[in-house]
Amino acid sequence: MILSKLLAGAALAALVAMPVPALAGAPDRAAFERSIDLRQDWMFLTRDVAGEASWSEDGRRFAYRKTVEGGFAFVTVDAQTLAKTPSFDAARLAAALGQATGSKVDPLRLPFESFAFGEGATIRFAIGYEPWQCDLATYRCGKQEAEDRGRPRGFGVVRDLSVPADNYPRRSPDGQYEALVVDDNVVVRSADGSNAVALSTDGTPGDFYDPETIRWSPDSRRLVAYRVRPGYQRQVTRVAAAPPDSLQPQVRTQLYPKPGDAVDQERPVLFDVAARRRIEVPDTLFPNPYQLSDVEWRKDGRSFALEYLRRGHQQARVISIDAETGAAHAAVTEDAKTFFYWDRRFSHDVGGLGQEILWTSERDGWNHLYVIDGRTGRVKNQVTRGNWVVREVVHVDDATRQIWFAASGMHPGKDPYYKHYFRVDFDGRNLVALTTADATHEVRFSPDMTRYVDTYSRVDLPNVSELHDARDGRLIATLERGDISRLTAAGFRPPEPFVAKGRDGKTDIWGLIVRPRDYDPTKRYPVIENIYAGPHDSFVPKAFWPFGYHSGGDKVIGMQAQADLGFIVVQIDGMGTANRSKAFHDVAWKNLADSGFPDRILWHKALAAKDPSYDISRVGIYGASAGGQSTLNALLFHPDFYKAGVAYAGCYDNRMDKISWNEQWLGWPVDESYAAASGADHAGKLQGELLMIVGEQDSNVDPASTMQVADALIRAGKDFELLVVPNEEHSVGRSTGPIDYVQRRQFDFFVRKLRQEQTPNWNASRRAE
Repeated sequence: MILSKLLAGAALAALVAMPVPALAGAPDRAAFERSIDLRQDWMFLTRDVAGEASWSEDGRRFAYRKTVEGGFAFVTVDAQTLAKTPSFDAARLAAALGQATGSKVDPLRLPFESFAFGEGATIRFAIGYEPWQCDLATYRCGKQEAEDRGRPRGFGVVRDLSVPADNYPRRSPDGQYEALVVDDNVVVRSADGSNAVALSTDGTPGDFYDPETIRWSPDSRRLVAYRVRPGYQRQVTRVAAAPPDSLQPQVRTQLYPKPGDAVDQERPVLFDVAARRRIEVPDTLFPNPYQLSDVEWRKDGRSFALEYLRRGHQQARVISIDAETGAAHAAVTEDAKTFFYWDRRFSHDVGGLGQEILWTSERDGWNHLYVIDGRTGRVKNQVTRGNWVVREVVHVDDATRQIWFAASGMHPGKDPYYKHYFRVDFDGRNLVALTTADATHEVRFSPDMTRYVDTYSRVDLPNVSELHDARDGRLIATLERGDISRLTAAGFRPPEPFVAKGRDGKTDIWGLIVRPRDYDPTKRYPVIENIYAGPHDSFVPKAFWPFGYHSGGDKVIGMQAQADLGFIVVQIDGMGTANRSKAFHDVAWKNLADSGFPDRILWHKALAAKDPSYDISRVGIYGASAGGQSTLNALLFHPDFYKAGVAYAGCYDNRMDKISWNEQWLGWPVDESYAAASGADHAGKLQGELLMIVGEQDSNVDPASTMQVADALIRAGKDFELLVVPNEEHSVGRSTGPIDYVQRRQFDFFVRKLRQEQTPNWNASRRAE
């Protein structure tokens, strides 16, 4: 078996290492097939490219996945001796998973990328979004029930009332009592189920106490529960026209709150259990909440805290509430003229007593750490400062008053998106750099914070994995160093970074360039931009692993596959995306039609001025989801520059999309900024060539948004192409569906529209196997 895999691998390497025929004219069928198959042909040509590590709870070992001949292998390392062993018998595990799933599983291509060490000889991992566990003593595998799944919430803000709440009795810390909800009211009883007493009597189906929010104080004297007025139960309806298990169509519905919809209104209610007393908590400091966090009791039981986001995303607070009186005060208040990025917040109660709060804020224009006086809400000191951003807080040690964090942009003259890791004292002193290589880093610390595995890379540097001493960053051992010699021999060339000034004439805009493998600098090539401009992150690849799918978040190989058909393909992070300054990010506020296009177009022009082969008279664009919206808007609002676009699963009208993402960037209430970015409202402006692709069963972006744009284009008399993929989700075939069909349609479109060349007649005969 091993010999046959080696021979097969050698044959594959010899095949893909053959020179790529130059495109004398229109790409033929073979050229398309080479591009469509490129990811599969190249993916297994690397060796020892390691992924991020995962530690055991006791810190004695860690594991990671790396590339090997024909696929991947999992390695476990003894943290003390550094001895490496296979994490498990991959053949037995594949057989066990195959038996459990009813499908064949390849031992070298197991359906998960990482695992966590469980109790005894078990490991835990996810297949798709479902949790699994395997016992390595018996090699039995099975799905695991998620712990305390609870009642689902539509995008976190509207409870699905068609699903019963998880109303198991919540036991008090001293074990004497348990609390639950009966007839919408809070009831406390003895642990044996006797002596039930209703602590509230005012709960109703329209204003109920939620059992999933019950939290006991550490001393078992009090408890808190949220009282809830339900939000609007909006249902999105989709029709599966060709379901795989039925001849007849099926109707499917989904709880799907949209911008402007009423969200659940939660109010904390405090109960003194011994006195049978209900204590009202005034909501003066948290009016009109979009979201409240779970209640967290302080260690001494004298108060509890919750985090509050005001509807509109312009104010966030940490609210501290006295357990005796119910009086509330703001331990932290963060006001924003534009938006407060709720999903990137970090809050840590130092010592668990509410006296100090460690908090991240952009109040000085960059995301930094602050120590806040939890009693007054005033800043005690700013921990980090400078024209760079804290990306992640990894660990806080209250006893030593130290913080471990990741940041980017700290090194002048280097790529400002590379992540590096540091340790610093609460007072901002003794800043220690734990990573030094000029690359982007992913670090995983041991549970006791004494060691860490650093996996770093660049788009032109394959992964290097190292074990370090966490005290001073000293290198203990190099674990793996990626080998891409066979990939390079097959024709892989890393993309080229390019930097140009943005719309303000001074801010650097970073991007990548991918050229065809038969690139000839004396020729002129049409340009295609792969776009994703969602304000929630930055998207140009920084790490090495180049393999991805063809749309949304596309990686380098997908861009290479398109480039090989006679294009130069690029990806750019324009203003409005994250991980730079607050001002850089704020460009997106109530301005999603912008998508950084003024910066992107200047970037293209700067590259064209230096590279005669870069033909900006023929520029195409493609993207998925928010990138689909940007693709359409490029053609609507910048038709003088962008000539053709392929838009996947676009949220073309932000009023049609999910509440969480859109209110974050466009605010509340719904105003003219929503219409300003609407592809449906502006469809009549289309001048270029457009192909829209959507999965019929998209549960992320309402697929009706695509059909509304189609309707508006038809009413405006515009020509366009539309591909609706039956049964497909938001990924539109990138995971389980007809990937090469959807990808081929994109490739075919750009060859016809930008190169003005005839493409193969795909209906003439079946594609050669």
